[in-house]
Amino acid sequence: MAGASSDYQRGTMNIAEQNATFHLVMGLTKWGSLYLSSVLLFFVLLFCTHTGFLGSAGTAVAMAVLGTLLLRDKKTADAH
Repeated sequence: MAGASSDYQRGTMNIAEQNATFHLVMGLTKWGSLYLSSVLLFFVLLFCTHTGFLGSAGTAVAMAVLGTLLLRDKKTADAH
């Protein structure tokens, strides 16, 4: 069995690695879903409409650029 319950002290564990992993997973999810949806939009427009290659590529690139501008991390003011 584990040690005595008095050995546990709430809030003393260093969570820097868990915090970094969380931010990595959230970032990969955010950016991966944006660029995957841009690729899917490109292929849907290319094969399912009469848009053509340039129209499909332009629309997909525009979506990726606008998504990048809207989803990027905002610069925050330093605390006083």
